[in-house]
Amino acid sequence: MGLRKADVSISWFRGLVFMTSVELWRSFRFVSFRFVSYGFVSFAFVSFGLKIFPIYKPKSAIGDWGSDGSRSRAMEAGMINDEVVSSGSGSSAQGRSISPCPSTASHGDPLLPVAENWCHTQVKVVKFNYMWTINNFSFCREEMGEVLKSSTFSAGCNDKLKWCLRINPKGLDEESRDYLSLYLLLVQCNKSEVRAKFKFSILNAKREETKAMESQRAYRFVQGKDWGFKKFIRRDFLLDEANGLLPGDRLSIFCEVSVVAETINVTGQTNVTQLFKVPPCRLADDMQGLFDKQQFSDFTLICKSENGAPPQTFYIHKAIVSARSRVFSAMFDHHMQESDTNMTTVDDIDPDVMRELLVYMYTGQARYIDQMAQSLIAAADKYQLDRLKVMCEQALCFQLTTENACLTLVLADMYSAAQLRAHAINFINVNAAEVMSSEGWHGLVRDHPKLLEEVFRALAMQQTPPVVLVQPPKKRPKHNCPY
Repeated sequence: MGLRKADVSISWFRGLVFMTSVELWRSFRFVSFRFVSYGFVSFAFVSFGLKIFPIYKPKSAIGDWGSDGSRSRAMEAGMINDEVVSSGSGSSAQGRSISPCPSTASHGDPLLPVAENWCHTQVKVVKFNYMWTINNFSFCREEMGEVLKSSTFSAGCNDKLKWCLRINPKGLDEESRDYLSLYLLLVQCNKSEVRAKFKFSILNAKREETKAMESQRAYRFVQGKDWGFKKFIRRDFLLDEANGLLPGDRLSIFCEVSVVAETINVTGQTNVTQLFKVPPCRLADDMQGLFDKQQFSDFTLICKSENGAPPQTFYIHKAIVSARSRVFSAMFDHHMQESDTNMTTVDDIDPDVMRELLVYMYTGQARYIDQMAQSLIAAADKYQLDRLKVMCEQALCFQLTTENACLTLVLADMYSAAQLRAHAINFINVNAAEVMSSEGWHGLVRDHPKLLEEVFRALAMQQTPPVVLVQPPKKRPKHNCPY
């Protein structure tokens, strides 16, 4: 019996271990599957992201000549050379061209002055090119240091600067004996110095530029001075027919030169407010439109015609006419009948004149003042529009003639137009003979004696010569005669 209990216990224990193992395996398999799945998905996202957004590598890490191995090939060919050597003084400088950074002034015109005081400096550059072809180049037997020179060239027939190209087929010195050395030489110069940039390249069979090298900056040239590349290209690479740089044993060198000619400064002063183009004021046009359309009007003005024509109605705005005319302002402030009924009738002003008067009150302009100055000055005086009244005086002054001078004087006196009155009297005095024979003069003599008196007084003051007071001569002193 005891053995059976032991067997049962052992069997139960084995079953428990088995079930526990199965559950652990299931859990492990589920966790492993999730881990592997998440890892695969993460790897896929990272790979896809790298294709879209490649990791940035600085230019120095991949080489200035490109990332496809062209830099290594160029180094084997002897084209990568960081020296620009002057054979005259041994000066050296950077040889590869550097692309300029984009301008930070990307907003608006960079030449637009943003200050009151400004200066524009313009560096004038003269650009030209030259091609030098050397036939049967492989037969050049010059030793190291020996030179081949091209003929002289310049930017034009009137240019005083003369240049030439110089090569050392087997290098300039021991260091460059396996290279071709190439230089730009200033042969003739009418200045103390010249600054210039240059670019050398070799033309292949298709006349395409290859193996180009360019100076980084403008170098200082004096007469007899040259700048160039001591290690322009390796000789073995140049002579290799597979590279196609000597088609038909012909070396074609292409040279581009940029000479700094002169520097021009242009200075000036600018008002910053003038940099902005402000649209013209349209207030007068807008107010004219408000008057013509009669929108939001709150007062009616009925103007009767003297010739029996039907009256004309104007729909106006209290706020505008009261701000412009003291007469309308008093009418609305004192609670008169017109203010209560929002209507008034005018029977002493012609409708056309009233329209011109209202247009002036809205816009400040009187377009037909020359045609109706006499009638308009009366309306301006009635509604106390002082500026319009002076404008009418000016228009009438320009229209003065010997026939209407006296009538204009009467008009000026009637409406207290002081400036027009003075001009009319002066005009009559200057043209007295012609004015006195006119109909207006007879009316002035008959109906306006006070004005006539004023005219004569002014005429007398104008014609009377000024009185000069002279002191009487002093009496001679009496002298006693001795005889």
